[in-house]
Amino acid sequence: MKGFSQSLRDCRRAGLAPVIPDFKLASPEHGPLFSGRDPVAAARELAAAGAPALSVVTEGQNFGGSPALLEQIAGAVDLPVLRKDFLTTPQEIRQTARLGGAAVLLICACLEPGPLRALYDAALEAGLEPLVEAHSPQQLALAAQLGAKLVGINNRDILTLERDGGGVETTQRLAAAKPAGALLVSESGLNGPGDVAAALAAGADAALVGTAIWKAPHPAAFYRSLLAAGGCGDGHPV
Repeated sequence: MKGFSQSLRDCRRAGLAPVIPDFKLASPEHGPLFSGRDPVAAARELAAAGAPALSVVTEGQNFGGSPALLEQIAGAVDLPVLRKDFLTTPQEIRQTARLGGAAVLLICACLEPGPLRALYDAALEAGLEPLVEAHSPQQLALAAQLGAKLVGINNRDILTLERDGGGVETTQRLAAAKPAGALLVSESGLNGPGDVAAALAAGADAALVGTAIWKAPHPAAFYRSLLAAGGCGDGHPV
């Protein structure tokens, strides 16, 4: 299996928008997103639609996830899978690797610099790619100090559980400050192909989309429209 970042790069070089479907079973803003739908079957469907990688939210209280969901989805598809959660301990990092994850989210807004560094190092030791998430120039500078090679801009404020209404304009404002040489992922608040295209035009290398996919009448067809937002040329090197 390819690594998480490599899968995104290969997708972009093929002229597609590297869009990571985010398996979030519920949203604090929108409520349940998977009522009556099997997330494992949906993972297989989006893999067949061309997804280069997947993301699974394992936080349960607000987003309806679980570590078991990560294990089920990672075991069902031949794609690298990112674990999204409010992780705070090296034990959770090691658990992610055992469950089949390939990458792990580390949120600058939720961690002091010392613990963030410890978790970053633990992820590398476990063979995981750490995706360091920022929501401000200061947090992007912290990601650069870590030497992060995979960086996310959360378009919404995770400290409000993403109820703040942020969108692609956050990526447009912050993308120029991404750490040199890092692969940049625009996360959350992207509602369609136009937003994905705008994020890429602003300097993002990939996008992560969840709620909009699961609210679409036909998620796989909607997802293919997001992939097409990358254009039909040769892409650009990332």
